Amino acid sequence: MNYTRNEFLKLTGLSAAGVMAVTTGSSFAKNPVAGDFKFTLGLASYTTRNFSLDDTIKMMLRLGLTSVSLKDKHMPLDASAEDIKKAADKVRSAGLNLYGAGVIYMKTAKEVENTFAYATSAGLEMIIGVPNHELLPLVNEKVISTNIKLAIHNHGPGDKLYASPDDVYEKIKSLDKRIGFCIDIGHVQRLHQNPAAMLEKYKDRLFDIHMKDVVGETEENSPVENGRGIIDIPKVLKTLKKIKYSGNLAFEYEKDGNDPLPGLAESVGYVRGVIKMI
Repeated sequence: MNYTRNEFLKLTGLSAAGVMAVTTGSSFAKNPVAGDFKFTLGLASYTTRNFSLDDTIKMMLRLGLTSVSLKDKHMPLDASAEDIKKAADKVRSAGLNLYGAGVIYMKTAKEVENTFAYATSAGLEMIIGVPNHELLPLVNEKVISTNIKLAIHNHGPGDKLYASPDDVYEKIKSLDKRIGFCIDIGHVQRLHQNPAAMLEKYKDRLFDIHMKDVVGETEENSPVENGRGIIDIPKVLKTLKKIKYSGNLAFEYEKDGNDPLPGLAESVGYVRGVIKMI
């Protein structure tokens, strides 16, 4: 059964203030994902692009998010190997799992080499990336030699490389199985495709998910708090339970770049509440 946002809040006994309680450091925010759900709630740090790495860590700890993929704002691509390691150590010393970085664009062979060296210095398990098509053979070699996964990110309408997960699959189906998907469910929705269906279709190479909601199919003003838009979030979560997804569910809250914490907190609270319901 699907619920509207208001119906969901009534059924769970959550008021808007209750959802926002995750910003207070309550036990609700710190409870792990429960039951048959295997994934981890995390953050794509594009969410906090206007804030420092220290501020990002504080927000994550406040919301009980335990894994992170860093944008280069927070761990610069052109930093020295020593400085990259320092940034990675700062995240891990806070008790957080730094599993990836991205989205990283790779348009030349040198950028591929630099990206994998960067990921090696940071001790990452995966890169969330967008390599040009002609660079995929080199990427395949780097994945094999480093054992670092590449999760290719779809960017929806207007993306000439990987608009849909279907476009990703057509380019990677014959490559090493450590090259897979970071499925952005908002961009899937903007293509008038079904996010839950895409997650199930590509479950065998699904490495990462960007969790968000949107109000429509256009770029402008489309991001919104989870539960306020048109994506069937309960269906997405039921699908992840069904396929036993065990990776990261990374919130990428693109709205309110200068003040993301309230909307991010609401999104985390909504998703945690839906998980409890199903």
